[in-house]
Amino acid sequence: MSGSRRSRRNRGDKSLSNPVIVPPSPSGACPGVDDEATTEERSYEIYYDDGEGSGLQPLPPTMSEFLMGSGFDRLLYQLVHIEVNSFGRSKNPPALKSAIESVPIIQIASNHDKLRDLHSVLPYVMEFPHQELLSIVMIKKFNLARKQIFRQNVTFTCHRKTGITRAIAPETTKATVPTSSSVPLANYVPVYVMLPLDVISVDNVFRDQDKCEKQFEELRAAGVDGIMVDVWWGIVEENGAGQYNWSAYRSLFQLVQKTGLKIQAIMSFHQCGGNIGDDVFIPIPEWVLEIGQKNSDIFYTNRAGTRNKECLSLAVDNQPLFEGRTAVQIYSDYMRSFRENMSDFLEAGSIVDIEVGLGPAGELRYPSYTQSQGWKFPGIGEFQCYDKYMKTDFKQAATEAGHPEWNLPDDAGTYNDIPVETGFFGPNGTYLTEKGKFFLTWYSSKLLLHGDQILDEANIAFLGCKVKLSAKATGIHWWYKDASHAAELTAGYYNLDNRDGYRPIARMLSRHNGTFNFTCLEMRNSEHPAYAKCGAQELVQQVLSVGWKENIDVAGENALSRYDGYAYNQILLNARPNGINKNGPPKLKMAGLTYLRLSEKLLQKRNFNTFKIFVKKMHADLDYCPEYEKPAPVSRSKGEISMDELLEATQPTKPFPWDEQTDARIGGILAEYWDRLLNKFSL
Repeated sequence: MSGSRRSRRNRGDKSLSNPVIVPPSPSGACPGVDDEATTEERSYEIYYDDGEGSGLQPLPPTMSEFLMGSGFDRLLYQLVHIEVNSFGRSKNPPALKSAIESVPIIQIASNHDKLRDLHSVLPYVMEFPHQELLSIVMIKKFNLARKQIFRQNVTFTCHRKTGITRAIAPETTKATVPTSSSVPLANYVPVYVMLPLDVISVDNVFRDQDKCEKQFEELRAAGVDGIMVDVWWGIVEENGAGQYNWSAYRSLFQLVQKTGLKIQAIMSFHQCGGNIGDDVFIPIPEWVLEIGQKNSDIFYTNRAGTRNKECLSLAVDNQPLFEGRTAVQIYSDYMRSFRENMSDFLEAGSIVDIEVGLGPAGELRYPSYTQSQGWKFPGIGEFQCYDKYMKTDFKQAATEAGHPEWNLPDDAGTYNDIPVETGFFGPNGTYLTEKGKFFLTWYSSKLLLHGDQILDEANIAFLGCKVKLSAKATGIHWWYKDASHAAELTAGYYNLDNRDGYRPIARMLSRHNGTFNFTCLEMRNSEHPAYAKCGAQELVQQVLSVGWKENIDVAGENALSRYDGYAYNQILLNARPNGINKNGPPKLKMAGLTYLRLSEKLLQKRNFNTFKIFVKKMHADLDYCPEYEKPAPVSRSKGEISMDELLEATQPTKPFPWDEQTDARIGGILAEYWDRLLNKFSL
């Protein structure tokens, strides 16, 4: 369609005013097509009508190759990316009006499965879905050029004599994005949207049901696969130990099911409030807090003795302090009750994922950087192991290692210090000594054992259910490029340049066939101040790679709410680091993406239009597939993995290579530049 492509024609190939694209049909309705062709075997051939009543004639091979390239879908792709003033993706010159007027006639059998998607291609070009990503000046330029080039909208309608679809000018048309049938479904990445933290109120009521139903319908119309929701322990078991009230969540799930969305349910054994993005307060159950008033060592504690009541300390996992139950038994009973009371949704396949909460914000980590305790970015945070149970455990471990004189760190600084200001994380700091290495191994290993034990209980609770079990780690990207990785270490991720702190987590998850969920997929290093030594891109690459190397599914989410193509393109890159594979499954692909989160701002026209394009790109430009998420029944976890075997995974390996940018990009370079500019003012 460009000058460079026209030069590929042979001189003997006459210009044809009525080229015809004929997709084979099992019905035999298309001339020149084998009646035995199946949907899977379909290929496209080009014919033309010479206008003299002689019927369809095959095009010369070189002309056919010129028009079709690698197939019918490629031609449609070219049609919807026609250049106007060089604002599109390619370097082709603007399309001429004559080129538009000679749009190929398309014969499509009535039962062709892509008929709806091919019905109106050119109006998609003229409505230009990315215009909201561009500056006002560029939009005006585009619209001016469009008026000069396109005099009338064009769509496809049925030709009277032959039943062939011919391009004509209708009064009005509505664009439909063409679907690339050549892309295998294996490239599809499902998209979920996190619901507001208080969709179920703290007093266990599902409010604003009409509003939610409308929003869910908008999500479904946008191609979203499902929603994710916190199932708060502090709401459901608030009235007393073992007293569960699931009624509000059942009402919510019924509405979600009605609108055709799938459900990812988080077993949220933590407080809402005190972390980044928390705008509501939902504490853990009051009866647990009352026990904590008598024994505050059930909570994580920093060196100064400050208690963190977001969640229970892993130190009490096996302590029968809760009316005769241990913390692990509390979590297990809660999950079993969820299964019993939500069995109809589980059996119907509406619930497809159970994310098991393992710490603050539901993440497998220590609460090392809590805003309610004064932490501010990019502070290194503090170790959280100074309750009496953790102290006793460490002293016992040190004694068994032959060092009864070792104590917990006293030189690791406070929440808002930087590494160089501390004795522990500074150059030649304690973290490099035998004592420091022993402590960090103990600290991070306790986290692994904690996650493994609770996931084992989750496996038993949901045994036989057709769901995936998952666990989340968080993207602590600040100080990633400092030798100490201080912020990761205080959170329990013993990750250094010469030690992998995330692969042991992935290996532990592999025992339970669990999905490794990770955050900060939208972030780029350039978006953060240089002094914080952030490495979000390298961190994501490292974590996703170790998950794939351990042969488990990897999923993720954005850490902060973003609405721009610049952030979406980074997520798209991480979702398929080596792009779409048109011949089969991509080499690397995430199992799913949860977008943070549903809000009025997301649903604003500009933001939602961009989001809809993003969802389509996550789906590899395929149609929404309601049957994509069909997990196998949960089978019993494999045998226990020894700590020695888990720690063998700390040997660092190179991450898989990433492309420089996604091949499913939203907008062009100018649009991305505009997004970056706007984002600097909004962050």
